Parts: sequence; structure tokens; C-alpha cells
Amino acid sequence: MGIERPSDAATMTPSTLDLLVLTFNCAAKLINVPVFAGHLQTALARNAAELPEVVVLSLQEIAPLSYAFIGGDYFLKPYVERFEEAINLAASLHSQNGEGNGISEDAATSAPTSQLLSQSQSQSGRSHYTLIRNLNVGYTAIMMFARDPTRLKDIQEAEVGFGAAEMGNKGAVGLRALYEVGGESTELTFVATHLAAMEWNLPRRNANWGAIMRGLTFENPEEVLSKMRRDAESRSQSLSSEESDASEQARLLREEHHEQDLRLQQQFHNLSVFKPSSHLFVAGDLNYRISTTSPTPYSAFPNLDPGSENYYTNFLHLDQLTRERLAGRTLHGMSEQPVAFPPTYKYVVDSKTPPPGTAGSSVDEVKWEFASHRYPAWTDRILYLELPSWIDSKMKVLAYDALPVIRTSDHRPVFLRVDVPLISPEDLAPPVSEVASGSASPGGSGVDPRVRLPVEIDPEAWERRVAARRREIAAGWTMFLGSTRQGAYILGSLLVTGASGYWLYRYAYM
Repeated sequence: MGIERPSDAATMTPSTLDLLVLTFNCAAKLINVPVFAGHLQTALARNAAELPEVVVLSLQEIAPLSYAFIGGDYFLKPYVERFEEAINLAASLHSQNGEGNGISEDAATSAPTSQLLSQSQSQSGRSHYTLIRNLNVGYTAIMMFARDPTRLKDIQEAEVGFGAAEMGNKGAVGLRALYEVGGESTELTFVATHLAAMEWNLPRRNANWGAIMRGLTFENPEEVLSKMRRDAESRSQSLSSEESDASEQARLLREEHHEQDLRLQQQFHNLSVFKPSSHLFVAGDLNYRISTTSPTPYSAFPNLDPGSENYYTNFLHLDQLTRERLAGRTLHGMSEQPVAFPPTYKYVVDSKTPPPGTAGSSVDEVKWEFASHRYPAWTDRILYLELPSWIDSKMKVLAYDALPVIRTSDHRPVFLRVDVPLISPEDLAPPVSEVASGSASPGGSGVDPRVRLPVEIDPEAWERRVAARRREIAAGWTMFLGSTRQGAYILGSLLVTGASGYWLYRYAYM
């Protein structure tokens, strides 16, 4: 379960990876590329001069549910492409503004997207970021970008649904990759998720996280288990055939079974989100609120007035996520930078606000108020697994903040900019001494999940996910044909074609 290493293996200060993780609930709408890029550019410039090497987006409600359930390029490509365009436009804005020339933010809000992208690429000679992998489970998607795509290797995927009938109206999707540069490497695991909504649904949110720990695996546990069983049977037969007394054979079999159990635990640990040799980041609409009941007309709401008794910082002690995490009931072992931004949900945008590009308006002039039927809350969060006690280094968080309100969503995007130490997988994995002692979690509760999994892996999760995917496709097409204009056209065309064929058949043969 652990490895032996020299005592000074991790004493040198490692190099770091500049990483940006952003989470955004898209409200099933296409983003305005120049507006989103303008906001994202401020995140790229926060406490850093250079562009991050890797950017990961956690996107919830990325497209209408029928589109998301059906999946594929035809339905999702328009939504995915806009984020790819926005990332590269934001990078161009950042680079060119830093050089004192190029595209201004005012121009970015008014010029056509294609013109801006063409201009930025002609000035830089190439796109700043390459989309490495895009994956979704129903409503929830993850996108990984890199400035140098050759540095990301051995990419693995994982997904789990915990919505209705285990479908992906709520779920999680993961990517894992090895990042290599200059002879150094580190392993990265990213989880994008969307947990259960509503104030009163706190137990279900915790259960959703449990489903992620049990079922979001980067290999099929059943295949690992089957191989282990075959090896165990072969080894048992070999031991039984050896010439020795019965008591000696029984002892050898017990030892062999114990070793097999330890190996199985290690293999399950390695395919889980808590792989001991990997960094871990979890981002999404986690939906944790500040109350278990809906507000009344007389409820006090957080506001942005520092002089008010209802200033939003005075409500942070009510945050469910922090309380549940520290109590060991969710996000086990994870850490979070202190929250210093206003609630990220639920916003109502003034429909009378002129859209971007209209005379007298700009990207920042979005009038909003909090929805009266929901307590404002910090639903959109990004957490990470801090480096363990046996590593003499820590994550260096450069920024953790929310972007401005965007008119297409009732959530604010949240981003984390962090320098990730390039600790090799071998050094990051727990040594034997830590496994034996059960090292404390860097997140402040329980045993470090790199040492011991908080829950057991569900070997049947992959099989159930395959069945749920079939249900998603059926439900997606049903919704698409029954509730969209395109679906109505297709259904009408099929009916007309069928009726025409029937009458032609009758005319020809009757």
C-alpha cells in the first residue's frame, strides 16, 4: 500500500505548474464569447504575468437537457466551441494588453467574434490554447486546455450519474493526466460535478459526493476484480499441489489471500478519484446553501454593503459546505482557499439592461438582484487535495474569486489560480510508515484519503453507468422530438413520409 523512499526524497523545492480551474453553471445557454472572454481575461491577469500552462473548465448545464443527454458533435459542438473561442480570445487580450497593443476590451465587446479571433490569431500566429479533451455526462462537462499539448500524457476519463435513474441530469465527470516538462512530472486529477439542488436537499448532496467516491473510477473495477479472482484461483491451485502438510497449506493460503486483498485495495485506490500518486481538484456547482429551508418575505439576505449588518461575510459561518466538510461528511480530505467573494447564486438580471455592444453599455454594466425565493449562497466552489505531510511543499494559491454576473446565467463563474508543485507520482504516493500510522488528512478531518479510502469502491458502477447511458439517449430523443422546434420538424417529416409511403403503396397495389 506504500513505498519506501529515502528520507530526503521530497526536501528540494520543486518546480510548479501554473494552473487555472474555472467552474460555471451555463444555464443551458450559449455564452457570449467576447463578454465571457473579457471576464476571463481578468482572471488570467490576477496575480500573474504569464498565461497559465493548463486551463480546466467545469461546466454545468452546458446545453439543453435533451441535447446533453443525446450528446455528440451535432448537439454539443456549438456550446463547446464557444468556450474554446473564449479561452483563446481571453489569452490574446491578456497577452496583447500586456504588450500595450492589440485588441482593447471595449473593442472585444462590440466586434464580431470571428473578426476578433482572426485578428488575435494573426497577431499571435497561433491559438494560445489547444483543447486536449472534452467530456460530458449529461448536463455536466469538463474541458481541458494546454498551451503545450505534448506535456499532457496518459489521459484517462471517468463518469458517474446520480440524477434520476442514475442519469446525468446530475453527475460528475473526471479527467486524469500526467504532466511532464523538463524531466519533471506530476499527475493531475480533475472532477467536474453538479450536486443536488434545493436548500432542504443537504443529505442528498452528501450522498452525491459519496457516489463520486464510490463510482467515479478511471478503470472498470469489475475487470480488475475478475483478473484478481483468476490470479487467486491459479495461485490457490498451485499452493494446493505443493507437497506440504495440511496446516502449512492452510497458513500459506491465508497469507496469500491477505496479500491478494491488499493488492486489490491498492488497485481500487489507484483507479479512484483519490489515487495516492495524483493531485486532485474538484470544481462545480456543489449546491451547498446557507439554510435548509427556503426564505420568507422577511428573511435577511446577504448584500454587498460593507457597512451593513447583512454584509455577505457575516453569512459565511452558515455555509453548509464548510460545516459538512470539516465534520467529515463531504469532500473528504479536501481543502479550500478562504472564500472572499459574494454569493455566486441565485441572480436575476434586469432584462432592461442594454446588451453588450449597445451604445452606452459595456461588459460590466449588468444590473442584477438576488432572487427572492432562494437564499443567496456560495454554490459554485473549487477545492483541492493539499499536499500530504510527507511532502515538504504546499499548493500556492494565487487567486480564488468569482467573475462578474453574466446575463445568460443565474450563477457567477468562480476560478482558482494555483501553482501546483511538480511532485512525481512516486514521491506523492504515501510511504509505508504513513500507511501504517494512518496519516491525518491535510483537509482537517479524518485520515488522508491518499492513505485510506473514505468509502469502498463500487465494482458494479461501470455496468450501471452503461445502462444509464442508454436511458439518457432514449430520454434525450424523446425530449428533443417532443419539446423542440427541430424535433417537431423531424417528427412531422417522418409522419408525412410515412403517410405518403402508405398512400403510394395503396395506390400501387390495391
